[in-house]
Amino acid sequence: MRELIALGHQVKVLTIHLGGETPGLPHLPSTLETHRTFAGPVRGLLAYLRDRRQAQASSVTPDAGSPTPSSSPLRPPRSWKQSLSETAQGLAARFVFPDVRGEWFPWARRALTRCLDEFKPDIVISSHEPATSLELGLLAKAKGFPWIADLGDPVLAPYTPARWRDRALRVEGETCRKADHLIVTNAGAAALLAERHGHRNDISIISQGFAPEPPAASANVLFDPVRLELLYTGSFYHFRKPDDLVAAIAAHPAARLNIASVTVPESLLRAAESMPDQIRLLGFLPHRHILQLQRSADVLINIANDDPSQVPGKLYEYLGSGRPILHVTRQHDISSELIATSRRGWVSDGSLASLQGWLDRASLLKETASLDEGLELDLESVAQYSWPALTRRLEAIANQVLQAPQR
Repeated sequence: MRELIALGHQVKVLTIHLGGETPGLPHLPSTLETHRTFAGPVRGLLAYLRDRRQAQASSVTPDAGSPTPSSSPLRPPRSWKQSLSETAQGLAARFVFPDVRGEWFPWARRALTRCLDEFKPDIVISSHEPATSLELGLLAKAKGFPWIADLGDPVLAPYTPARWRDRALRVEGETCRKADHLIVTNAGAAALLAERHGHRNDISIISQGFAPEPPAASANVLFDPVRLELLYTGSFYHFRKPDDLVAAIAAHPAARLNIASVTVPESLLRAAESMPDQIRLLGFLPHRHILQLQRSADVLINIANDDPSQVPGKLYEYLGSGRPILHVTRQHDISSELIATSRRGWVSDGSLASLQGWLDRASLLKETASLDEGLELDLESVAQYSWPALTRRLEAIANQVLQAPQR
């Protein structure tokens, strides 16, 4: 949105009110008009509780400070509040498509109708996930507005619950038939949609990206210039298992794994307790601090998704850091190809032997100040993944849609 506005476009966003605020995010342009609607009974209540909790905390807690391990204590993997929230949302998801996020639809539909009537946009772009946004896009298309469907990934996915698979396929198919243009994040998703719903020439691949400008300096970054400092930022989904990486780190006292994540597996908590000098848990950090850390670490750690056709959005953020990446994957995937072709780092098969061998080599390179040798770490080589470049592609697609006959 920021880049579209920078190109001179007027942008209005229809989204959900989830409560609270995430500190450290870049400021949005003052000309961006955001319409936040009620989230629905379950998530609306959770949003109210977040708002109340943040209001209480803001009266006693200063703004986010320096990115140090003690600045934001780590939440346990499953507190009773989190478990209760997940239970409530899980129950609601049994009755709402595609999951609890779909309870937003009645309020979103009314807000969309108002926005379309008052704003009369030249074009509507809906972003999946959730599939609810595609259903809203179908409504906008039915009212005669040009529509770009940013699917990202197919609606029918391996993790789609059995009760919603037919509906997911139906929404996906209707989107493919009626949208004026389709956008996905990778070639595998485009091929799958073509296989399911017929070939279209107007499917574009636009990946995730990174902001090329460096984050505003906020504090000193506590990395030891002598040690091999590894950094992992992001979530630990159930398929992202760091156990072998931790075991490899244990055999290399000069290496340290820094982890910036709100919630980590129990195994990591235990490892940090037993090896506090080698496993450093930073907890939650504002996004601008995360970007600063990424630009200062020796090596950034990326753990692959289950689906080899998917590239984690975090990997593109890593590309913009100018630092080497170690991609850990059990299978050959698109991320491996991206890192190899861009000469941005290394790939490990995730086994203990592979990780230990890489740590041996990386530690030696660190000692000889040659860790970056042979790599292409400048921004120019990955400029096509920057948000400005990706936004210019989106702008070209929108102009193409507006000039073409409507479907």
